[in-house]
Amino acid sequence: MTRLLHLDASARPGRRGIEPRGSYTRAMSDRFVARWRTARPHDPVRYRDLAATPPRWVDHDWIRAEFTPAPRRDPAMRERLSESDALVEELVASDLLVIGAPLYNFGMPAPLKAWVDGVVRIGRTVAFDPSRGEDPYIPLLADRPRRAVVLSSRGGHGMDPGAPLAHMNHLEPQLRTALGFIGIHELHAIAVEYEEFGDARLDASVAAAMERIDALVDQLLDGLPAHPRAAEAAA
Repeated sequence: MTRLLHLDASARPGRRGIEPRGSYTRAMSDRFVARWRTARPHDPVRYRDLAATPPRWVDHDWIRAEFTPAPRRDPAMRERLSESDALVEELVASDLLVIGAPLYNFGMPAPLKAWVDGVVRIGRTVAFDPSRGEDPYIPLLADRPRRAVVLSSRGGHGMDPGAPLAHMNHLEPQLRTALGFIGIHELHAIAVEYEEFGDARLDASVAAAMERIDALVDQLLDGLPAHPRAAEAAA
């Protein structure tokens, strides 16, 4: 089976198209997961609404606990890292990461950054070996194929790779760097643009993004083996 981890980070709680001022990225991630589950209903999905329940930010207590060897951590340190441990375990267990995240002021929403800070962990998702010289970092999530899908929205336009304003978009590049650092190198990105304009260009961008989501799901599903229970039912 393929295990999905579905994260939403938009401050808007609803889905555009259902709630009048809902989130485009929530609608996009919901469409992706719903289409996947239609094709593979037995694949488990773990969902986290990062905006509704943000992970705690990295603070002095977190840093002190993280950089204390595990056998020497006291109960307070273990408690401080417990949320981060849970986030890491969810990510390690997943095969496909689906992230719905709007572009906020050129980067990712704060709750998503807190999630990134919580899962990039020495000894948990990346190893550090100083004997390797200039390349001491070893991604620990490269043990098996994992993929990520980033579904975003932007107020402006022209921020895709190679476009005139690509240098102002740090959301997908930062996620690509952070996830690649821990071993998730395959990342697919789809975005809605023109949100601030609210005109026909936005409508066209939304329609195109939804079509690309459907095509991406089909692409990722292609070649996957059937779930054993689905194969039994077909037989």
